[in-house]
Amino acid sequence: KMGAIADFEIYVRYCETDAGGHVNNTSYFIYLEEARTKFFATIGLSPQEREDLNFIVAHAECNFIAQAYAGQTLKLTTTISKIGTKSFTMAHDIIEVASGTLIAQGSAVVVCFNYKEQKSIDIPGKLRSILESNVAIV
Repeated sequence: KMGAIADFEIYVRYCETDAGGHVNNTSYFIYLEEARTKFFATIGLSPQEREDLNFIVAHAECNFIAQAYAGQTLKLTTTISKIGTKSFTMAHDIIEVASGTLIAQGSAVVVCFNYKEQKSIDIPGKLRSILESNVAIV
């Protein structure tokens, strides 16, 4: 994908599979959460700036395309697919490394949030600049 950022690999552990022997559907959401976490750790914000950001996930989805199994290595590719006033959408491809097979595609709508006031807030300026410079060209 163009504009991909914060790519990383995950080794699939046996505990992430189900009785059918393939990766359990809930495990994909853990992978997507890790992708979001790694994104924020790699985008150039200082530790203090990261600490000052608060988010909620308003929507998350995952389309399961092919099966993955314990012992495989999966690559997660993250892009920013949409930027709004208070939220942005992160899109993820999950690819099995050895074969290049697309396993799943997921996304999450992330909302900037003020926990004290319990309301959404505008995306802070520096974060918006970073997101705009990493938005995928579709």
